[in-house]
Amino acid sequence: MVGKRVTASDVARAAGVSQPTVSRVFSSAATVSPEKAKRVKQVAEELGYVPNLLARSLNSGQSFRIGVVLAYLKNEFFGEVLQSLSKALNAKGYSVTVYFAGNSPDEVDGIVGDLLADRVDGIVLASVSLSNALVPRVQKAGIPCVLLNRGQISPGAPTVTAANVAGGRLATEFLIAAGHRRIAHLAGWSGALNAVDRQRGFHEAMAAHGLEPLACIDCHFRRNVAMEACRDLFAQPVVPDALFVANDHMALGVLEVLREELGLRVPEDVSVIGYDDAPMAAWKTFDLTTVRQPLPEMIEATIDLLIGQLADGVEVAEVREIPSVLVVRGSARRPEGWSDTAGAI
Repeated sequence: MVGKRVTASDVARAAGVSQPTVSRVFSSAATVSPEKAKRVKQVAEELGYVPNLLARSLNSGQSFRIGVVLAYLKNEFFGEVLQSLSKALNAKGYSVTVYFAGNSPDEVDGIVGDLLADRVDGIVLASVSLSNALVPRVQKAGIPCVLLNRGQISPGAPTVTAANVAGGRLATEFLIAAGHRRIAHLAGWSGALNAVDRQRGFHEAMAAHGLEPLACIDCHFRRNVAMEACRDLFAQPVVPDALFVANDHMALGVLEVLREELGLRVPEDVSVIGYDDAPMAAWKTFDLTTVRQPLPEMIEATIDLLIGQLADGVEVAEVREIPSVLVVRGSARRPEGWSDTAGAI
């Protein structure tokens, strides 16, 4: 036998508040004192109350649904992004719908159609390739949008990103300080601003020390492309003594080639630094030195910009750039006298 569904009125009676107060607690647009909200949520959890999103939608004209657009989840960093973003939006009273698409015109049209049909209140765009094509379309449709870690060459929407130029410079400076001179960069994708900025930081650091890059290869943020580029580099007469790789997804593949295929010692023969600090980077199997993207701060800024648009109905093309830190592990030779700093694991 199916039990009776718990209602907002049941929660209100048990918590000693009015039914409208319960509704306001579970509404992202309303405020209730922290103490009262905590009591209502605790009672709701004890009773097994689930807010009626359909009723909220009909009453408010909002869907209380946010669309998150991704190209793929092969890079586990995006799994972390999705989990953190979903948790933060759920806490604000929004559900999350995830959309996957490539960059073909048909797929862009399909995504725009799906977003409109699903009546999402806002969009978080976390896809490299879709940014330039999709942003003007959703803006024309009047859907608030924030770019997360996917900056465009000419941003037209609020954007949250790590300080990628400084991060690329930081990684390269570390390698130079450790005595490396034959440094190659396995870059991301030239169509993504974060990849362009990381590459720029690499070139700035090399130039500051009067060094020429041994190589700089566009690997499109693809693991298999980076692995093949690594094989090619080590088939040349002059080989790298260090690699700065534009993300951890590629760097983990590069480590596999160096250790398992080429039989090289890391970091004794070659140092490797990645970017993102994806969870697998900390595994002892990889022990990857990497530039950590400050994900909690990036998620907080994304939510702030998105909720601000939903509340005010005004889009501001603001860019929030958040500093990164270098996480020193065992895949890169340490400079003499180096000691771990805050943020290192």
